[in-house]
Amino acid sequence: MESSMSDLNSHHHHCVEISMEVHKVVPPPHRSTLEKLKTRLKETFFPDDPLRQFQGQTRKTKWILGAQYVFPILQWGPNYSFQLLKSDVVSGLTIASLAIPQGISYAKLANLPPIVGLYSSFVPPLVYAVLGSSRDLAVGPVSIASLIMGSMLREEVSPSNDPLLFLQLAFSSTFFAGVFQASLGILRLGFIIDFLSKATLIGFMAGAAIIVSLQQLKALLGIKNFTKQMGLVPVLSSVFHHKDEWSWQTILMGVCFLVALLLARHISMRRPKLFWVSAGAPLASVIFSTLLVFAFKAQNHGISVIGKLQQGLNPPSWNMLHFHGSHLGLIMKTGLITGIISLTEGIAVGRTFAALKNYQVDGNKEMIAIGMMNIVGSSTSCYVTTGAFSRSAVNHNAGAKTAVSNIIMAVTVMVTLLLLMPLFQYTPNVILGAIIVTAVVGLIDIPAAYYIWKIDKFDFLVMLCAFFGVIFISVQGGLAIAVGLSIFKILMQITRPKTVMVGNIAGTDIYRDIHHYKEATTVPGFLILSIESPINFANTTYLNERILRWIEDYEAEEDTKKQQSLRFIVLDLSPVSSIDTSGVSLFKELRKAVEKKGIEASTLELQSSIGEVIEKLQRADEDRDLSRPDCLFLTVGEAVASLVSTVKAQSSSHI
Repeated sequence: MESSMSDLNSHHHHCVEISMEVHKVVPPPHRSTLEKLKTRLKETFFPDDPLRQFQGQTRKTKWILGAQYVFPILQWGPNYSFQLLKSDVVSGLTIASLAIPQGISYAKLANLPPIVGLYSSFVPPLVYAVLGSSRDLAVGPVSIASLIMGSMLREEVSPSNDPLLFLQLAFSSTFFAGVFQASLGILRLGFIIDFLSKATLIGFMAGAAIIVSLQQLKALLGIKNFTKQMGLVPVLSSVFHHKDEWSWQTILMGVCFLVALLLARHISMRRPKLFWVSAGAPLASVIFSTLLVFAFKAQNHGISVIGKLQQGLNPPSWNMLHFHGSHLGLIMKTGLITGIISLTEGIAVGRTFAALKNYQVDGNKEMIAIGMMNIVGSSTSCYVTTGAFSRSAVNHNAGAKTAVSNIIMAVTVMVTLLLLMPLFQYTPNVILGAIIVTAVVGLIDIPAAYYIWKIDKFDFLVMLCAFFGVIFISVQGGLAIAVGLSIFKILMQITRPKTVMVGNIAGTDIYRDIHHYKEATTVPGFLILSIESPINFANTTYLNERILRWIEDYEAEEDTKKQQSLRFIVLDLSPVSSIDTSGVSLFKELRKAVEKKGIEASTLELQSSIGEVIEKLQRADEDRDLSRPDCLFLTVGEAVASLVSTVKAQSSSHI
């Protein structure tokens, strides 16, 4: 006993010079269950506190602020100036030159009539200009959503054999996508899309970009009978099984224009001030290739063309929406997946450019805006639209100041629909394929993939699963695998929380992980553990087993190194942000288990722990086993000092 006391005292005086005063651990101020629920719901659904701007305002001002919140155009519209208009006109015309050829191309990617792509570049931008909060977002069809919609609907309905039904399903899927997106914003459930991690999106986008590019081999090679499957193997197999259909005229034209488009993109990336080169290249390619085909009658020499396009503005399509029948499940599933993907892309793009210009984009308002433009779009012959990265980058670089640039783009598309549609009759399909390939190349982000590899190997594995799943299985299959792995990672972090042994840094009262801080040393007779996660029903069994294993390891080391026997267990709960009834029961069971071993267990609460943990421990502690003054401490240093003092007092009394 004297040797044990000597070891404890020598370590205490050498390493832990702190006051013997022990501060009392007090429970948090009393709050009713209703108050706690209100706080929790507010932090979950209203973290941005959107109602704070209404506090202390007159009724008239509140109505004005409410209207501005719902319709952001009312906020910046009254202060709009001619100087802003000049900038927006330039940017609007610039993105229109990109939106017109991309709209036609992406509609074909979705197996829809090319004219639907132009319809989708007219109505949705007008809706977004009224409801959207981003100044830089340029909306319209995007490659990934087009690919997903086209591939999912084609699994059950052939776009060539039953084009009307396919079109009806596309509009219906767009409606469900819009309802889902708007609902997330209205109910403020935007955190759901956060399950699509950055690693998942990078892998998914890269895989989808490759699939999209491979699909364009049909147009770039002039193949007529092409596979309907999306996987890498079926596509390449179809390409080489139809070599007899390859057209050298189509290949020559496709390679030439593809090189020109990629070169224009490279120039704009190297010199951002020359953004107009890549922005205008697609439209210039369409015009030049159309003139070539018309001049040389190339449609009679193996080069396929778009053909006649319907002239006029968007016809209504609400009578084409399907809310019943055997395809209801298909359109709901398609709407859900395309809605999530397009919503994620639109919000990510909007926030990216908002950060560059130092202004805020409200995620929930963006969800409502994107959802409403898809709901309205589904009734006006449009399919799924969102904020496109390529067009938004051009819009940003062109100097867009407000959402009026979307209005200018829509007006330009309107003029095209009314007056210029006959000019697209001789546009070759190979140019549309080249435009799509150029647009999706930017989705393959190798530097970001390397960064993920360097930071987190598991995230890199998730990214690879998304990438290879899209390529070898299907677009939705790859996405499902990646999301499943991400959720598995979260579950592992919840069910297997980290516990570490902490020690004292000499000359201080600071305690840190002994494996991280080499200068931290253990206190003889003490096992000090830190639990670094919330404690709940999912991890209490693991924590109980892990802590008992820590004790067994200590005792085994005690026998081999002849060190002092274990006297106290101190649990550092400072990282524990919450606890439930199972967690409270854990400490009771743990105390009984260690007392059978002759160890005095001390449960520690630190100042950084939230009051909920202390409150629940004290409420559940009917026998006052856990809430005695010698069981709850404010810091690890105070716990060690108090327990050493207790041992010293007991030793003096014994003597």
